[in-house]
Amino acid sequence: MGRSTAPVTRVVVLIACHNRRESTVRCLRSLIGQGGPEVSVSVVLTDDGSTDGTARAAREVWPGIRVLQGNGRLFWAKAMALAASAAGDYDYLLWLNDDVLLDPGALSQLLETHRSLSRSEAGDSIAVGALRDPRTGAVTYSGMHRRSCLRPVSFTKVAPAGRPVQAETMNGNLVLIPRSVVKRVGEIDADFSHGLADFDYGLRAGYLGCAIWIVPGTLGTCPRNPTEGDWTDPALSLRKRLRLMCAPKGLPPASWLRFTRRHAGPMWPVWFVSPYVRLFATGGLDRVRRGFGCRAG
Repeated sequence: MGRSTAPVTRVVVLIACHNRRESTVRCLRSLIGQGGPEVSVSVVLTDDGSTDGTARAAREVWPGIRVLQGNGRLFWAKAMALAASAAGDYDYLLWLNDDVLLDPGALSQLLETHRSLSRSEAGDSIAVGALRDPRTGAVTYSGMHRRSCLRPVSFTKVAPAGRPVQAETMNGNLVLIPRSVVKRVGEIDADFSHGLADFDYGLRAGYLGCAIWIVPGTLGTCPRNPTEGDWTDPALSLRKRLRLMCAPKGLPPASWLRFTRRHAGPMWPVWFVSPYVRLFATGGLDRVRRGFGCRAG
């Protein structure tokens, strides 16, 4: 009699990068050995116009990696959508940010949590890995909830627990998505520029009956992006903040319009204009304060 063998679970890891060679290399190294012998892991990397040798270094760390080249203007959403289009056959997609360092066994925990939820008849679901700051240990990325029904596009982080915890959507740093969900929801919306595409995907999945579950504990490290020097930094001039806000990594109007029309309900025009109005209002107050400060001096 021949020995029966368990089917191999095929996981395709999707990564987007731009000029972060060292981070990308560390991320790929933390992926080595993940999943165990019954899991086949392959990687599709969109290198969005890097000039620091990221693609070459990635091939050295992960032989067989598929590298797609961007022009430097894809940013996260379009780069991840491009990677997903080249995934081929798979059982799961794993979204992985290039600045994530996975803990040993992280992929196994994601897979086992998803399988456990499937056995409990929880329906189609997405498994999210929460991440922590490498210095402080504080949770940096996880699942997300709306703050309230009155604030439909304002979100707060959901802390992981000792059991799976449900959320409404998620940060896209470490996310396991089964093929069944992709068939229902589709891929990342490449019409977003950079951010919001992960929140949008989770919300769309929820509308279609796919639950978002946070895996117990944290599964790796990923520092938060610094706010100093971005459009929310009050130390910058109003003109510079507005320019950064409208840039691809800020809150570009086209992406925010797309997001609010989909997810903010009938009051979406109010939610669309509110961050821009608030920026002008706070910028004007800052000017007044500085003016009074100069007179007092």
